[in-house]
Amino acid sequence: FELTRYLSDNWAPIIEKDVDGPHSLPVTLDGEVPNLGKFAACRRVARTIYLGSAPLTAVANRGMEDRRVKLGCVMPGETPAVFGDALRRLAGVATYLYQDGARYWYATQPTVTKLAEDRAEQLKRDGDKVAQEMERRLRKDLERKGEFNRVHPLPATSADVPDDLDARLVVLRPDYPYSKEALSRAEQAAKEILANRGNAPRLYQNTLVFLAADKNRLQDLDEAVRRYLAWQSILEEKDILDLSPHQVKQAETQRTSADGAVTARLPETYQWLLAPVQSSPQSAVEWSAVRLSGQDALAVRAGKKLINDELLVAQLGPTTLRLEMDRIPLWRGDAVPIRQLVEDFARYLYLPRLCDTSVLTNAIQRGLALLTWTQDAFAYAERYDKDKNTERYRGLQSGQRIMIVASDGGLLVRPEVAQRQMEAESTATSVTVVDPSPDPDPNPFGPGLPPPPPLVKMQPKRYYGRVALDPQRTGRDASRIADEVITHLVGLIGANVTITLEIEVDVPAGVPDTVVTIVTENSRALKFENHGFESE
Repeated sequence: FELTRYLSDNWAPIIEKDVDGPHSLPVTLDGEVPNLGKFAACRRVARTIYLGSAPLTAVANRGMEDRRVKLGCVMPGETPAVFGDALRRLAGVATYLYQDGARYWYATQPTVTKLAEDRAEQLKRDGDKVAQEMERRLRKDLERKGEFNRVHPLPATSADVPDDLDARLVVLRPDYPYSKEALSRAEQAAKEILANRGNAPRLYQNTLVFLAADKNRLQDLDEAVRRYLAWQSILEEKDILDLSPHQVKQAETQRTSADGAVTARLPETYQWLLAPVQSSPQSAVEWSAVRLSGQDALAVRAGKKLINDELLVAQLGPTTLRLEMDRIPLWRGDAVPIRQLVEDFARYLYLPRLCDTSVLTNAIQRGLALLTWTQDAFAYAERYDKDKNTERYRGLQSGQRIMIVASDGGLLVRPEVAQRQMEAESTATSVTVVDPSPDPDPNPFGPGLPPPPPLVKMQPKRYYGRVALDPQRTGRDASRIADEVITHLVGLIGANVTITLEIEVDVPAGVPDTVVTIVTENSRALKFENHGFESE
């Protein structure tokens, strides 16, 4: 460099460390990142900034704009984005490189970057602070639970994970990362939690799935957290350190950058879902390791991935339930208590893993309402009576809507057994007793008078109904009405069903013009018969 002949000798260590020495930072970065080293991008960026800023340290508006830095580096056929990446990397770690918005320059006084590096290095010996910051960010991210009713973040022991009936996500501590080794620490920890709750064996094993950190990515996350904490501590002590306004601004910029790096690396690190699976009651338990991707919160992404891979079931069909009951089988003789069935699905890994107990109860309700229940579903009974005189199911019902809850004390009955009892009871009630004594007067209305015509029960021919829907959950309410009312009427032979939706909205403050336009156009497109807005 010819310019160094008339620059101060104070620049010599700066050039050696941050510009172009054999062991300088740009040379190190080019060696670590092949895409930058191919073009010597960091060295070319450092030289450009040094030559453009070192002679002008006394001017009021110091530095070079990033576009001029790229212009001074890029040669024909090269991509400017490579040098933009090199500039960002240098600005984050260089000791003497300053940044103010889009302007960069070298100065003889070190920036707060060196101080931040030293503090980040010191945090390697204070793992508790780093672990606390990771836990804080994880808990904040896991506030969005997705398909899970509950999420257990970073349990210290298996006793911290309750033994309940609903599916839950257990997020393992960073101490238990996952790797594709024969038996990773994450898999060991997951097996311990799955098998036990504290000192007692775990009963409901088919309710837990685990989220673990990637062993290789964990180091990057640890580094990003330490850098964030270092910049945060500098800003907290800015008065003690007597930082200039520009240094405070630089520290705030670097803290924001480090905060974004932690936010981006957290989902990149916690990317492994571990789910225990078992194909049949006789087979061994295996662990399915699934890699997560996407932009949602961790629990949301985990729920979507599990449902997509059929490792978690959010909706169970009644015919599928019947197939599972016959395949295992889950019947206890000719019937099975509903509470027992709920426990079976929560306990055994060879059954579908349900989001919660309502998935099973909804499947039971739909199965009981099927007209083809004898082939595809089951019947419902309140209880089974067995004594010396009779053996029968009390309150036997089928082919109709019945409300079921997880704590229901009733039973599901095999359809062939229920049908035999129904036919037997129907035959018994249809038998009439004939009095053998002659009737002295077969016509009580008098001799020669014809008896009146038999009474014929008139069947209703019309149905009407009107109901108010919750405007926040219109789709849910309309779906329930369709399942529980309309379905039964549409299936009648010759039925002519008419459904009209009536909407009435009162807005005391007035409807904005934009909403009027949108609603009017959409109403016209949806072929509303009558629609419009009124001033009074």
